[in-house]
Amino acid sequence: MGVIKKTTGLVGLAVAANPHHTLGSLYGKILRTIQKMPETSVYRKYTEQIVKERAAVLKQTKDVYEIETKINCGQAEELIIQAENELNLARKMLIWKPWEPLVAKPPKGQWDWPPTKS
Repeated sequence: MGVIKKTTGLVGLAVAANPHHTLGSLYGKILRTIQKMPETSVYRKYTEQIVKERAAVLKQTKDVYEIETKINCGQAEELIIQAENELNLARKMLIWKPWEPLVAKPPKGQWDWPPTKS
């Protein structure tokens, strides 16, 4: 058994009691949510790729430190916050339906970057 983590070293962020289970649960919920989106949705495509990669790391190892190292996006507690935020966004995306065509034609230059002065 590995070393027991006593603190995250981040103010206001407590150590997660069971980060492996929590992350697995959140990744599963994200994947189930984005399955409801069209396969052509860019958000679904890239979110699904990232979440599946992270879920695979989770399945490969039980050691939290190794998970943090392989995913390389912060401590397990930070990964949990990221996953919770992604789940909230995915649920909002289902409501917003950004894959559908625009209701009205955008004004000329709306999507040009960098913006130019007319």
